[in-house]
Amino acid sequence: MSVGSNEDKPDGGRTGRRPGQSGTREAILDSARERFAQVGFDKASIRSIAAGAGVDSALVHHYFGTKQELFVSVAQLPVDPQVVLAAVNAASVDELGEQLLRAVVGAWDGPAGVGILAAFRGVMAGADPSLIRTFLLEIALKGVRDRVDFPAGTGQHRVALAASQVLGILVARKMILLEPIASMPIDELVELAAPTLQRYFTGDIF
Repeated sequence: MSVGSNEDKPDGGRTGRRPGQSGTREAILDSARERFAQVGFDKASIRSIAAGAGVDSALVHHYFGTKQELFVSVAQLPVDPQVVLAAVNAASVDELGEQLLRAVVGAWDGPAGVGILAAFRGVMAGADPSLIRTFLLEIALKGVRDRVDFPAGTGQHRVALAASQVLGILVARKMILLEPIASMPIDELVELAAPTLQRYFTGDIF
């Protein structure tokens, strides 16, 4: 795990172990939320987050495990995104559109959907929207971005376009209940919308 560079050091971070356990977990979450918002997921090191919370790095791992697990806690996600996206990561490039839409909509339609929707509403309503950007571009779709970066330099555009499409579908299906999208069977939704996602991933976009 990165120890960070000069750009990754928090301003005025406290040092030393926080006495006792009261408030430690919350302090780590506050520090992590600030660091993720400032520099993104990749550049926010565990060391800088620990320094901002006034604790040792070992305590961050003790409470939250990996940096990705810490981000899941910060964003209050009820599921591990890597579990949801396992099928996407295993899919061929030509199947990315279908597998991404099926995985994301399937998670929202499943038992964890209520919690995911609550977390999404909470971030949109009161938290820094950079958490959503960080989650989408640096965690959920980072592997996909690298795989579809052809011609070189188009990967970021491709995943951003795909993410905007998926978010639009989720808002229509789960937040404003736009029919027939809200009640459409997932297979039909995938059949209709996945080709657009696939074009973003592998088609001509310029």
